[in-house]
Amino acid sequence: MKKPSEKFTLDELCELVGLSKRTIRFYIQQGLMDRPEGAKRGSYYLRRHLEQLLEIQKWQKAGLSLGRIKELLTGPAGEGPLPPPKPRKPGDVEVWSHLLIREGVELHIEPRQADLTPEQIRSLAQGVMALVKKIAEKEKSS
Repeated sequence: MKKPSEKFTLDELCELVGLSKRTIRFYIQQGLMDRPEGAKRGSYYLRRHLEQLLEIQKWQKAGLSLGRIKELLTGPAGEGPLPPPKPRKPGDVEVWSHLLIREGVELHIEPRQADLTPEQIRSLAQGVMALVKKIAEKEKSS
């Protein structure tokens, strides 16, 4: 196996990621990955190019479009919206939290999609319960 500092030819890069030369050139043209180092026949690819291709493949398998992948890859690191979850389809299994706030008021949360910890869900439920109680008390006093 090559060391991280070694250079890759286009053929080697294609073999490593299972993509065609045409696809890799298209990704470069679309700004999804960096241009190769060097020029003409002396051009070569580095470990970062390989990592960029693997990242593109990861997002494609998650169901994102190339346009959305470009937004993720070119946006500020660690900022911006997370990619959407994979689209749901019949047969998928999800675990939902069902919280009874009071009779007639319920809160349904899918923690993974909401990106909330159990502690955050408890805090949210307590806040909603307090708000509902405050609204109900305000109506009684009016």
